[in-house]
Amino acid sequence: MRQLQGMDASFVALETRNSPMHIGSILIYNPETAPGGFVRFKDILNFFESRMQLSRTIRQRLVRVPFDLDYPYWIEDPEFDLEYHVRHIALPKPGDWRQLCIQAARIFARPLDLTRPPWEFTVVEGLENIPNVPKGSFAMVTKVHHAAIDGMSGIDLMEAMHTLSPDEAPPTAPDSWKPEKVPNPVELLGKSYFNAIINPLKQIEVAAKAAPGLAKALKGLVAKEFNVSGEMIAPKTRFNRAISGHRVVEGRSVPLADIKAIRNAVPGAKVNDVFLTIIGGAMRKYLLAKDDLPKKTLTAMAPISVRAKDEKGDMGNQVAAMIAPLGTHIADPLERMQFVHERTTNSKAMTDAMGARNMTEVSKVSPALWMSLGAQLYTRLGLANRGVGPVFSTVVTNVPGPPVPIYSSGARLESMMGLLCLTDGLGLGHVVQSYTDEATISFTACRELLPDPEFYVQCIEDSFHELRDAAKAANAAAPAAKAEGPAKAAPKKASVTKKPAATKRTTTSRKTPAKGTKRVASRKTAARKGKGTPKA
Repeated sequence: MRQLQGMDASFVALETRNSPMHIGSILIYNPETAPGGFVRFKDILNFFESRMQLSRTIRQRLVRVPFDLDYPYWIEDPEFDLEYHVRHIALPKPGDWRQLCIQAARIFARPLDLTRPPWEFTVVEGLENIPNVPKGSFAMVTKVHHAAIDGMSGIDLMEAMHTLSPDEAPPTAPDSWKPEKVPNPVELLGKSYFNAIINPLKQIEVAAKAAPGLAKALKGLVAKEFNVSGEMIAPKTRFNRAISGHRVVEGRSVPLADIKAIRNAVPGAKVNDVFLTIIGGAMRKYLLAKDDLPKKTLTAMAPISVRAKDEKGDMGNQVAAMIAPLGTHIADPLERMQFVHERTTNSKAMTDAMGARNMTEVSKVSPALWMSLGAQLYTRLGLANRGVGPVFSTVVTNVPGPPVPIYSSGARLESMMGLLCLTDGLGLGHVVQSYTDEATISFTACRELLPDPEFYVQCIEDSFHELRDAAKAANAAAPAAKAEGPAKAAPKKASVTKKPAATKRTTTSRKTPAKGTKRVASRKTAARKGKGTPKA
């Protein structure tokens, strides 16, 4: 039996019917590499069963302390049932991309049963009319509670459920897993009493460890190694309200080579700066069309992994947060990327000075009862609608995926698209996920706050194309400018455009993705023809 840490427990405390605290993905597989060119549902069950010992997450469930007086515990589930967690459905005809996103959103909106191991995988067949997806391909919609994994430990779970070749043999080591007895309420209350006694000592220890980081941060602020500005506190938008229980999901894939080429247009810029700039441009376009764009820049909370190498297989969250202004007040895409790069460099310097790991450790000694009561009151009082909520506009999490093809049940993974949990005050979140030679920009949103996902995904496409074309022109002009010698003109300041009158755009567009982007579907599979769908 192992107790959750503070941040993990907060995801349990925040769980409501409208805010299920799980993360996941939409994975698309091509069965042409599997034996016989098809995969049956029972093949998937057998494959998972043969590899369960590779992940601690799969067979552990939560046990909550009565009245939430202390953090919950993980135990090995004595009633584990694989078939409960792996499910099987099919899309109705015509089986297109929009139907897959709608079905995935419905699955993702349902909370997990926290009396069982908190994960579900749903196999979806019937993908018959998705561009570049071979006939017979199938999808998998995954859900795993955020208390169990963060982005990096989620990659470990992906590794456990995949192989590097389609015919890789199952692990030969014996499965030593053993179920545990579910502790009774008296035992849990006894442990909570003991923890309440020693928690003040833990708080003193954490404060002592954090003190050098705070001193370093103050010193850096005085020395102007970084600055704290009003740009880091975002204005409220339509996405920062109480959310419903309904979801929409969408995404587009772009070539990684294009992202790296864009990065070169701004000296020192990182790949993550490029993605933040694209998302900032997309949010700008969407809110301009709704006549709802604030003059002040929107911001994103960007999680930073502080997971050590020896914690690679551990459950739970080892992340800190960085606030990244998105430059939504700037029309020019390259000027916006320059702004994003400067502000993220500043935010990273501040996070480094404070110590990202210290920020994570502080959360581990927060009193469980107050955390739970605070989360419930925030929701029940509707404080998000009263201007109380996150100081950021959205979340942008960057999850690096495998650089080589991987396989599950012999079927090749063609694409992956990340899904996020939402809370009151945070109705829109983004995941950037790379896989082989492509990157996917996807979003999860409350359907009441963003009712037109096809329009917003078009904004993402348009933002990407504008930035790519501007970067291409700048990169082409750079050698000529260098040959002519350094320019003596004063550097141009980033211009802030005035918000034009609202423009009406259709929110039901079904246009094909423009050149350079594609629906999250298939990687170089237009010429391939797979056979077979998973059979029950």
